[in-house]
Amino acid sequence: MTATVDKKRTGGFMSRWAAMPRQVRWAAIAALIVLLYILPNKWFYEYLGFPIGSEYFALYTTRSDFAGVLFDTAVFVLLAVGLNVVVGFAGLLDLGYFGFYALGAYTVALLTSPESRFGTDWPWLAAVPLAVMVAMVSGVILGGPTLRLRGDYLAIVTLGFAEMIRLYAARQDGLLQGQRGIPAIPHPPGNGSDGKALFGVVDSRPYYWLMLTLILVVLVLIRNLANSRVGRAWVAIREDEDAAEVMGVPTFKYKLWAFAIGAAVAGLTGAVFAGKQTFINSDQFVLESSILVLAAVILGGAGNIKGAIVGGAVTWYLPEWLRGVGDLLGLEFDAAEYRILVFGLVVIIMMIFRPQGLVPNRRRAAELADRRKEAVPQETVTNE
Repeated sequence: MTATVDKKRTGGFMSRWAAMPRQVRWAAIAALIVLLYILPNKWFYEYLGFPIGSEYFALYTTRSDFAGVLFDTAVFVLLAVGLNVVVGFAGLLDLGYFGFYALGAYTVALLTSPESRFGTDWPWLAAVPLAVMVAMVSGVILGGPTLRLRGDYLAIVTLGFAEMIRLYAARQDGLLQGQRGIPAIPHPPGNGSDGKALFGVVDSRPYYWLMLTLILVVLVLIRNLANSRVGRAWVAIREDEDAAEVMGVPTFKYKLWAFAIGAAVAGLTGAVFAGKQTFINSDQFVLESSILVLAAVILGGAGNIKGAIVGGAVTWYLPEWLRGVGDLLGLEFDAAEYRILVFGLVVIIMMIFRPQGLVPNRRRAAELADRRKEAVPQETVTNE
């Protein structure tokens, strides 16, 4: 009975959504996209009647630029969507995802900044495709000899990769200039209607709009992949790699594809981040960030694109919301200092009461419901 109720709860909204006419669904998606684009405008979020940005709920504060928070949230969402390909679709445990993110950011910095050791002066727009390519090739190079490993062993290898990148970046005499970092990274190109530069240091809204556009493009591409033969191969590998290989699925090739695609998304995210920050150093690519991205995928619902979006948004935005609550109460409370602790407690609670995630993959939710049903002691009936 409990398993049946859980299936109804997890699939109720999705069933109603699928039953709606296609025109209604497209209209709802279009309205949501419009809402996301106008969200960082102060004239809009300041008067919202629900807890996103209204002053009553203290969700934007004097310590936080709301558009900047939205940009950081969008960065985390795109990272979660990319990692979901590796962890959620293909079932590969990757603890070093932030290493590819760092490679994308440092590639743009080295090629575009006049303060880099390369001394080159590439335009930002020309450096971004190369940053994506460097991250993707790095994913192939790392995955080639290591993707024959599974589970904990693969996690240890990817963790070592990310730490290698960070430790080399922290060297003062290295190419990446250690804690001193690489400054003077140029902004993305573009001018506003008044002829002034669209991307600058004052207004974070153009960066958020750029990141939101990239998220929409990446979502379309990944969704098409997930619904193709490649996506079905990923599901087969995730469910039972040995059985998939016996049935003729080239498991190594498709795992390498997942690794390369996830790395490319991380490299693209890092390239945009570097253009917004104009300065990067090794402190921005710590191990805890990789763990948070992985936790965001699990929290949202591994294997579900919508779950990755929700998990990434909640993971990054919630501490900023709590920081605003502290301002409202007159407390010196910085939720970012306790993010790992709070998020660890949230993940533990989620694994106990909702292991399938906030927006679960339907297949995953059904499997967990069946396992709970099997775990319930069955009454034995004896015939006397």
